[in-house]
Amino acid sequence: MTANRRGPRRGGVPPLVKLDQPSRGLWDDDLSDVAEALLGSAALCFAAKGFHATRTRDITSRLGLTPGALYVHFPTKEDLLFEIVRTCHQRALKRLGDALDLSDAPEARLRQAVAAFVEWHAENHTAARVCQYELSPLSPKHYAAVLGLRSQFNAIFRDAVRRVAGGDTTEADVNRVARAILSLGVDLVRWYRLGDPDTPASLGAFYAELAVQMTVAVRTGDPSPP
Repeated sequence: MTANRRGPRRGGVPPLVKLDQPSRGLWDDDLSDVAEALLGSAALCFAAKGFHATRTRDITSRLGLTPGALYVHFPTKEDLLFEIVRTCHQRALKRLGDALDLSDAPEARLRQAVAAFVEWHAENHTAARVCQYELSPLSPKHYAAVLGLRSQFNAIFRDAVRRVAGGDTTEADVNRVARAILSLGVDLVRWYRLGDPDTPASLGAFYAELAVQMTVAVRTGDPSPP
């Protein structure tokens, strides 16, 4: 954990701090209310302007705080970014884990994985945009930690695709399909907004069906989807 825990605990929120950020509820329970508000504000700023174009003052001023308030809770702006990226990856992994049932048939398992992944990214599209597209500013140590989390997504989807595609499908094709499925789910954070006619659930179901058809298409001797 990178956050500095010296900040006030719950109940110690300055009156100008707004706690209605769209990412509220994503963060670790042991963070202070001010630290959570800073994370929400930073997610909004990084998503809108990018990490490098965002000043510390941009993050704190929307909360009625001075720039120095950030450093009470996070040693650097990069630590703040890492907390967002790390936490979002962990929350998405938990959603995947909660959705999967090893006893399900292969196609049902793939659908569950894709629907959970897509729905989480649609529901949390602002923070997820930072999580997926603001990795280059991370320090080597933090970047390596995030790569470890991302490898878990790859393993889950490769396994789900392999179960549907069958034992004769090449590992190269399994990897290609898994990457394509992940890319579809990730890319929606570029354009999706809550209130869109497509709900997170409807997008999840649609992408899940696409994923099954893509996977069936690579079965040996079965080049076209049903």
